[in-house]
Amino acid sequence: MNNVALPIESFGVSHRGCVRELNEDNYLVEPQTGLWAVADGMGGHDAGEVASASIVDHLATIGIASSAPDLRARFEDRLSRANAEIRGISESRGITIGSTFAALLVMDGRFACLWAGDSRVYLIRDAEISQISKDHTEVQELLDTGMLTEAEALTWPRRNVITQAVGVNDEVVIDFQQGEILPGDVFVLSTDGLTAHVTDAEIKAATVSATAQAACENLLEMVLARGGTDNVTVVLVKIGGGHVKQSPRPDLSKAEGRR
Repeated sequence: MNNVALPIESFGVSHRGCVRELNEDNYLVEPQTGLWAVADGMGGHDAGEVASASIVDHLATIGIASSAPDLRARFEDRLSRANAEIRGISESRGITIGSTFAALLVMDGRFACLWAGDSRVYLIRDAEISQISKDHTEVQELLDTGMLTEAEALTWPRRNVITQAVGVNDEVVIDFQQGEILPGDVFVLSTDGLTAHVTDAEIKAATVSATAQAACENLLEMVLARGGTDNVTVVLVKIGGGHVKQSPRPDLSKAEGRR
């Protein structure tokens, strides 16, 4: 594996949508540290926004890691701090709040995706789109066990009930996937406000030939034109070609699946 990183273009947008009064989503675009994230808060009023902001604010303090193990340790530390902060807010207010999240780490030719809840990470490669993350939802569990068909899942009344989120338990439970990046790869991170209105095929079509900014704006416009029933957040990361300065590679081998 070549020990140089590929150049990266990234952008993010977030909007409250056409129905909700508040935007409880947040996102982070930190190419200098190789970190991108989206977070979708839940709890009503301003509580959801507080939860998603806690995740993003803590992750924003990671800074430039001195080594791959340091990067991973910083990420897990910040997420744990956010989890503790959100739980403290829940206790002080006497309510339950939390937030889903999906994050992407890219360093030295490798990617790592980490998530909890139904915020998603897609990879577009060789003109094909695949969902890297797997939703932590009741409906996904029923699909996995064969109790629901794909068609039934679309209208199942509890299809939006999530089973994992930051801030709802003492310990954060996350899922994890990793792999090698290739020139031309496009990663799309989004909250469920995007996928409620836009298909995977439409995501691919909107991103393959556009800049990161134009693709984000096009997807947002598509959601709003279709009613925007939820907050929507999209972060796009496009992997270019050529060579740039060497950067450390995360040691991702110690985590496979949930931790």
